[in-house]
Amino acid sequence: MIFVGTTRTGKHVEYRDKKRGLWILSVLSPSLPGLAATALLVTGNAWWALVPIVFYYGVYIVGDHLVGVDPNNPPEEVVEAMASDNYYRVLLFLSVPVFWFSFLACAIAAGQPGTPLWAWAGLVVAAGVSSGTAITVGHELGHKPNRLDQWGAKFANAVSGYGHFCIEHNRGHHVHVATPEDPASARLGESLWRFACREIPGTARRGWQMERERLARKGLPFWHWRNDILQGYAITLTVDAMLIAAFGWPMLAFVLVHNLIGWFHLTTANYIEHYGLKRDLRPDGRYGPCEPRHSWNTNHIISNLMLFHLQRHSDHHANPVRPYQALRSFDDLPTLPSGYPGSFLLAAFPSLWFKVMDPKVMAWAGGDLGRTNLDPARAADYGARSSPAA
Repeated sequence: MIFVGTTRTGKHVEYRDKKRGLWILSVLSPSLPGLAATALLVTGNAWWALVPIVFYYGVYIVGDHLVGVDPNNPPEEVVEAMASDNYYRVLLFLSVPVFWFSFLACAIAAGQPGTPLWAWAGLVVAAGVSSGTAITVGHELGHKPNRLDQWGAKFANAVSGYGHFCIEHNRGHHVHVATPEDPASARLGESLWRFACREIPGTARRGWQMERERLARKGLPFWHWRNDILQGYAITLTVDAMLIAAFGWPMLAFVLVHNLIGWFHLTTANYIEHYGLKRDLRPDGRYGPCEPRHSWNTNHIISNLMLFHLQRHSDHHANPVRPYQALRSFDDLPTLPSGYPGSFLLAAFPSLWFKVMDPKVMAWAGGDLGRTNLDPARAADYGARSSPAA
């Protein structure tokens, strides 16, 4: 399909989205755990439980590096036309039941008495990764103002019980991103594991507090049916309770581990998206606006097609309401060494992550440690390294 626009000088602009048909992969990718679980149930072959993990953290990583990056950018003049094409929005809504299918199919397969423990572990990890990715769709829909999109976001986030995400992300993270005040922005020298211990409870507290304040402005108590967070939690608890009723209390372990993996998957995304980057502090004590340079970007084609362009994160933070299909890349952006799957794997090993990413952060900051979002607990260590004596 060709999108048409006009420049300020009246020049006719045309743009063809070569990935338009390929975006269906973002809908199909999260079905892998569900299909594998179904194959396990039909064939009795427990090895199916490991197939999604091999794809997510094997095939996709290799594919990213073999296929390469996408240099195509939609011109600004056609962004409005692309945003008004409902095809892209329909794909987001189609993906929501796919995430639920994968979660439920894996739960049913894990609940069978003959499922080996190692296959149970494979199923819960695969489902957790898929459900953590569901928050990507909740993230995209949650930035839209209409009620249908907002409810779509709630159902996407509810798969892993992360009902506070949209409130916290839109009103908290986007305001404080790339500053020391943001629990969802990782600091230079902070490992993924330490970040998780700060980010998961920190964002939950901030989301609850923001919703409490919103309801208070309406004269409503926190424990009210109009609480957006509680609505999302209610969806999660209803489905989880039905699974426990059907398969017994052992299912509680599957649900809890699944949810934790889903949360941690989002945490890992937050970790790599802003690691060490900091907005400039103005003389008045306020931070400058968020610019594309305050987010790590990657244009790897395969993983971007699996994640609704989440990896073009720089343009998203500079233009939060811009739809995924119209997100652009820019020259000289801070760039991750791989797509998200490869970067997730790298982040799991702090020494390797620091070895690869710390030089990138320092290059971004022009060698000035004071311009980075530095972990206070590591300040002396990093200061000694950057001093002339070192």
